Amino acid sequence: MITRIYRPTPHNLKLLANRLRQGRLVALPTETVYGLAADALNVKACESIFTAKDRPSNDPLIVHVRTKAEAKKLTVWNDVAEKLARKFWPGPLTLVLPKNEIIPDIVTSGMPSVAVRIPAHPIFRQILELCGRPLAAPSANPFSYISPTTAQHVKDSLNGRIEAIIDGGACKVGLESTIIDLRYPEKPQILRPGGTLESDISACIGRLGSMTGFKPPAKITALAPGQRSKHYSPKTPLILHHTLPEPHNDEVAYVNFAQGTRSSGRNRFYLTESGDGAEAARELFKLLRSLDQGSWKEIHLELPLLGSAWYACLYDRMLRASTR
Repeated sequence: MITRIYRPTPHNLKLLANRLRQGRLVALPTETVYGLAADALNVKACESIFTAKDRPSNDPLIVHVRTKAEAKKLTVWNDVAEKLARKFWPGPLTLVLPKNEIIPDIVTSGMPSVAVRIPAHPIFRQILELCGRPLAAPSANPFSYISPTTAQHVKDSLNGRIEAIIDGGACKVGLESTIIDLRYPEKPQILRPGGTLESDISACIGRLGSMTGFKPPAKITALAPGQRSKHYSPKTPLILHHTLPEPHNDEVAYVNFAQGTRSSGRNRFYLTESGDGAEAARELFKLLRSLDQGSWKEIHLELPLLGSAWYACLYDRMLRASTR
């Protein structure tokens, strides 16, 4: 199979929207990471996602829709979902709600709930409008590997496994959406921190619970994606530090969270110049992929400062990507 990257011209968008209607796979840009999309109501199409990614069947998919009205058709809606949707959609927030029967079991790994969101990326939104179908779209990479934030990342990982990638440029957020469990709206819980900050969600609906420390065993069905203890991982061993040691081994890459007054070197890198969490989020997966393609024996990575707005999201991704 030849994997081709398409420019987002009107002709190409119509062509690839039609392929999605036919039950084929297309990798699409979102504001978070690139997603591998298929018709969420087509069982065979969704099976193709699991095959292309080597994804276990007990890891559910997120369904992307164009409007809140479409989300309501797929779920059992509630007042908390309404508040969050009004505030944060389109955007990097995924809601887990009881599902309606129209959603195939393969999408939800047999569970009675489904994860839904409205993406903000204009290309993904155009595709949703053109194909007229809800789209299941996990990250467009082999299961548990570093998520892709450019079209080339997708091709590097899935070349020969899928036909088409739409190039929408680099993702603006760079990490996956926040997932919140609203099955019991009186007790909303964050299942995965992400591109919508917990502080902003709390300001909208009040105090939240959290399951971000919960890591279900590999054979147990997770309620939502991104909850496994090993995820987003480079092949090169990744070691985390609260304080990064000075570079002392030329075969090891050292990644400071912020550059500060440090100078860059052959094996010294950083996620952000000033310590900005949003910038670090955009750079994390891109830098890990770049280092993983090098000849480094290990990657040593400094954690963000506790208390920063992006701490929970960055710490979650770093922890799941790490060797120790």
